[in-house]
Amino acid sequence: MIKLIRRASAEARAFLETHDDDVLESAAAGKLKPPRGVNRKRSAADEVEADDEPRAHKRAAAEEKPGRKPRFAPVTFSEEGGVRYLHFGTEWVQGAMRLRHPWRLELEYAQQMMAWLLFLDAPARIAQLGLGSAALTKFCYRHFDQSHIEAVELNPAVVIAAHSMFALPHDDARLHVTECDAWDFVSDAANHAALGVMQVDLYDATARGPVLDSVAFYRACRECLTDPGMLSVNLFGDHPSFEKNLKNLRVAFEGRVIALPEVHLGNRIVLAFKGPPLGFTAEQLALRAQHIEAAYELPAGDWLVKLGEITGTADFSI
Repeated sequence: MIKLIRRASAEARAFLETHDDDVLESAAAGKLKPPRGVNRKRSAADEVEADDEPRAHKRAAAEEKPGRKPRFAPVTFSEEGGVRYLHFGTEWVQGAMRLRHPWRLELEYAQQMMAWLLFLDAPARIAQLGLGSAALTKFCYRHFDQSHIEAVELNPAVVIAAHSMFALPHDDARLHVTECDAWDFVSDAANHAALGVMQVDLYDATARGPVLDSVAFYRACRECLTDPGMLSVNLFGDHPSFEKNLKNLRVAFEGRVIALPEVHLGNRIVLAFKGPPLGFTAEQLALRAQHIEAAYELPAGDWLVKLGEITGTADFSI
């Protein structure tokens, strides 16, 4: 039995400075409830239509008035076998951290999100859209000391939980957490052609598919990438949202997309490429995989096997 700990405490604290006295009293009493229709890793869970700006963002400003209850599902936690898990008020796992090794990537899908290392060296700037338990943000911050790491998270309670429950360091010269909508971040011209790598993991409480998944969104992500640059996206292989996202990614990235095989939890990581054509021999990829395993303790050899299963060859070009 997984033990649930400190239910919704992070959410109550998150709104301590941003809502009026009536809402603060409700939060302290544990009365904050998720709104109707909330869905997995950001709020604003309206359906995203292909190539249209998400309707959720058009209504978001009206919902941000002081005195309103937060639009977020409660941030909750559980622990089992020395691993702490993040939830958004449901049984769905939104992130994990092994308490004795807080800097490691515990979940297989999170490890596979780093598969861009097979093709690119760590760039000057890396962005994580959807903070979750901060596993990927912490990992990049710890290992890539020449990179600036930025995480984008809409829910302030998730940011508080990352700091208080999942050992995320506070901002410094190389680390910055931005509390904003991922759509606004990728639409900001200041971020265009500025990011070598983007890692996208945008789900809400029900974990049924990304809350941002349109062609417009993925095109905006592409605009944010440098040449060369890569996007890694967490999807669910056994859900209808997978085919929709894969189709939209292929349109946005002009077909330069690779979907890795499903991991044991059902996640599928998709890699998308921008910039000049990339080509690696089997020997070059094997050497990169060996370096990744030695330097970062990631199963890069397994990634190569899965990549070969998809492409039918040990060489790679895209």
